[in-house]
Amino acid sequence: MVDSDPKEREWIWDPMSNKSKGFVFLLATTFLLGAHDLSAQGSPELLWADVKAGPSGDSANFKPTLLSYPVTGPKANGAAVLICPGGGYLNLAYDHEGIDVAKKFNTYGVSAFVVKYRRAPGFMYPIPFDDARRAMRMIRARAKQLGIDTSRIGVMGFSAGGHLASTLTVHFDTGDKLAKDTIDRLSCRPAFAVLLYPVISMKVDITHSGSRSNLLGANPDTNLVNFLSNDLQVTKATPPSFLVHTKDDAVVKFMNSQLFYDACVKNKVPAKFKQFDHGPHGFGLANGINGAPNIPELAVWPDTCAKWLDGNGFFKASTSTIAAVAVRKAKRSEGALVNGRLVVGAGKNEAHPMHDFSGRAVEANLLK
Repeated sequence: MVDSDPKEREWIWDPMSNKSKGFVFLLATTFLLGAHDLSAQGSPELLWADVKAGPSGDSANFKPTLLSYPVTGPKANGAAVLICPGGGYLNLAYDHEGIDVAKKFNTYGVSAFVVKYRRAPGFMYPIPFDDARRAMRMIRARAKQLGIDTSRIGVMGFSAGGHLASTLTVHFDTGDKLAKDTIDRLSCRPAFAVLLYPVISMKVDITHSGSRSNLLGANPDTNLVNFLSNDLQVTKATPPSFLVHTKDDAVVKFMNSQLFYDACVKNKVPAKFKQFDHGPHGFGLANGINGAPNIPELAVWPDTCAKWLDGNGFFKASTSTIAAVAVRKAKRSEGALVNGRLVVGAGKNEAHPMHDFSGRAVEANLLK
């Protein structure tokens, strides 16, 4: 296990310590809650009322939706997570990297939401990113109704979904304050990121070639490749991040996670990297259900992740945790949409418009 916090590395199990007792309580509570119906799953909701049809017409594959698994009542801890399943920006591992993960994190008291984003054929960058941003804003818009703390809404992604999640993590914005749709006025910044065997880089020698071609095409502009190589985009304002990867992943290179983690350490972003020596790509919860392999050694990652999230204050309301600190740090550098342009603060008094490298400004509402 690798961690940017030396204190975390030094911790060993001590049954008499307060830290150990606290985690035992968390796991015991999780076990008890697992025996109950924690969430009230709703029907998938369209992200956009006027969504454009894909090349197959109104096929469900090309209608971006958000599926909700909220946790309510005393079982809820106020945290929430947007889940982006993988599939190479072509397919979608909706069950074992989406719904099953949502139900698992419900047992920790975390409300979960699974996004079905548009992808190839027919939808390339920035369409999947637009869908992820919209999904995050929708969760934020309903936070009060669902008992969710808006400062504790994170994002999770697997494989290519990990690239989408990491893109949201480094290229968030504060919303378009002039938008007619009140949802689009809200920030899409995640409070934390959980990245499972993610595609991080779009560079040829590091990336997953299928994900890159499905997202960017055969010959993407070099500037766009760098822009979406998310290890190069980490700043001090990047949300705290938890990564998981096996060293012998034969599909998405381990280096992707290593580069992102190293960038977090360099920029003093709280981060934890759970490494495994062996394991296949796409293992999800590694519990043998819905296409996930049954590998107990890998199946420990959700508990490890929950412990990290809880230890960093994301499972409880507090103004003294790194969650609050990260938000304060982001205020000087996170982006905002002004007149359809993504403006990123370079300092208190400086800002510049960000383009998509083809001459047009990046817009939040391409479908509006």
